[in-house]
Amino acid sequence: MARDPLLTFTDRGIFCPEGDFYIDPWRPVERALITHGHSDHARPGHGAYLATEGSAPVIRYRLGDIRLKTIRYGETRRIGGVTVSFHPAGHVPGSAQIRVERDGEVWVVSGDYKVAEDGLSEPFEPVTCHSFISECTFGLPVFRWKPQAELAAQLNRWWAANAAEGRTSIVGAYTLGKAQRLLVSADLSIGPILTHGAVEATTAVLREQGLALPPTTYVAPGIDGTSHPGALVIAPPSALGTPWATRFGPSAEAFASGWMALRGVRRRRGLAQGFVMSDHADWDGLNAAIRATGAERIFVTHGYTAIFRRWLEDQGFEAGIVATEYEGESLDAAEAEAGPLIEPDAGVAAVAEEDGTAADPATDGSEPAEGKRRRPAAGDART
Repeated sequence: MARDPLLTFTDRGIFCPEGDFYIDPWRPVERALITHGHSDHARPGHGAYLATEGSAPVIRYRLGDIRLKTIRYGETRRIGGVTVSFHPAGHVPGSAQIRVERDGEVWVVSGDYKVAEDGLSEPFEPVTCHSFISECTFGLPVFRWKPQAELAAQLNRWWAANAAEGRTSIVGAYTLGKAQRLLVSADLSIGPILTHGAVEATTAVLREQGLALPPTTYVAPGIDGTSHPGALVIAPPSALGTPWATRFGPSAEAFASGWMALRGVRRRRGLAQGFVMSDHADWDGLNAAIRATGAERIFVTHGYTAIFRRWLEDQGFEAGIVATEYEGESLDAAEAEAGPLIEPDAGVAAVAEEDGTAADPATDGSEPAEGKRRRPAAGDART
């Protein structure tokens, strides 16, 4: 009698029949294994949750009184007929990839991840497997990130220049992940750091876990550009350009996101400054992570899925697309309502045009130009 596949894809989420659990389900289920605390992966309404010790405090803060058990990185746990373990994903503090094994067959669900160390999150750990379910939010060659040290230097130069000219520096960033990366990147000799309430609350949770984060001041009534001249203000992207931001008087606004790699996004948002900072893997990171797993079968989800799948097939992998409700790294609600600048699978040419470049991505050895795709050799691995 044929056995059920180890993992299946349903309208509720990624399901393990023999363990009777879901991984990051987007509709209510009885048992959910959660990779990290972002709201598109950790949702309310499940009967029971399992997450890492590092992600549990944020999940509890965001979801309230839930049935949540924790697991350490690398600890194995038997659930039904399978063995599961959680491994660092490098995305945000406490984030994990989830490994599922049955009789020697291994699948890994990446959740969201990045391979570059940020000095804050537990470094990404490649996990050997047969099948790997990978995000590909930034699965195009145009997306390549700078090292954390270069980003910090860029941030501090901008902040210092604004402070010297009497302007407050306001940066929009996700409240979990990028906001704290900005904090650990900031040069405190330039001035004070102020935080929007949403950023301050999440940062407080991480401080209680023991993360070494610099001192900040919550923007309460009476806190403005006069009380804290030359400040760096960190706020959710949706706060940019609002009455909340005008309290700081003369100011300069910026946005920290992987989408800042596209000049068209900066133009559309009216930003003179954008910091290309992401908690997701870039093009090189995605390819390095996938190869490090040793997997022959790759499923891609949320991002440039059609393009990235074709690329993987050209590299000799068996590749497929998983339809999910994960958002990856989205812009804020106002940007979303205006409509996407480019469709996720519009193609390399559309992205290059939006970015103001016409470079063929094949020129740097990354992706073959259309019509010049490599055919898998006879010895290429396929399943």
